Amino acid sequence: MNGLTPELLLRAYAAGIFPMADSADDPELYWVDPERRGVLPLDRFHLPHRLRRVLRNGSFAIGVDRDFAGVIAGCAEATGARPQTWINRQIRALYTELHRQGHAHSVEAWRSNELVGGLYGVALGGAFFGESMFSRATNASKVALAHLVALLRTGGFALLDVQFVTAHLQLFGTAEIPRAQYRAMLEAALKLPAHFPAGALAGAAVAELLQSSTLTS
Repeated sequence: MNGLTPELLLRAYAAGIFPMADSADDPELYWVDPERRGVLPLDRFHLPHRLRRVLRNGSFAIGVDRDFAGVIAGCAEATGARPQTWINRQIRALYTELHRQGHAHSVEAWRSNELVGGLYGVALGGAFFGESMFSRATNASKVALAHLVALLRTGGFALLDVQFVTAHLQLFGTAEIPRAQYRAMLEAALKLPAHFPAGALAGAAVAELLQSSTLTS
């Protein structure tokens, strides 16, 4: 897939497919179109009690698009728990360009001016496609995810696509739905005039999330 461009990548997302590599060292990409898709319902986000306390304590400073390159590099790092990653050089270049164009965003957790966790993804209409997250400190990626949900709700998004269900994401209410249902949700979300909020709104957005009547715990 050597001819993949940012423009083609956006069209692929709009059609319900996304690229991956077999490993960080593999130069090739392939398209993924899962029969069942992981979706995190924005209106039924489950916030565990322990994470609720972490958010209220303000253990991390939150940034939005402050260091996109640092986040994608963190997601691409091999760790003891994750010795292999699907983020290769082409993925990093494509999503960095999407970020430059305003289509890809990062939410970051900082401590003492050090990037200790975060996530990145692509915004298109009222759909956000979560790509990857990483953590170098306990709860850092979870806090970033909670802020992402808060920002998406504030910005009028209707769909948070997390691609696959994992035990980690199940903690927050992630559901697995059939491809046809996902595509119907995607089609509706793409028509919405949503916007990804600026980083200055992150604190207010998560405070509103903590008070929301639709939040489950």
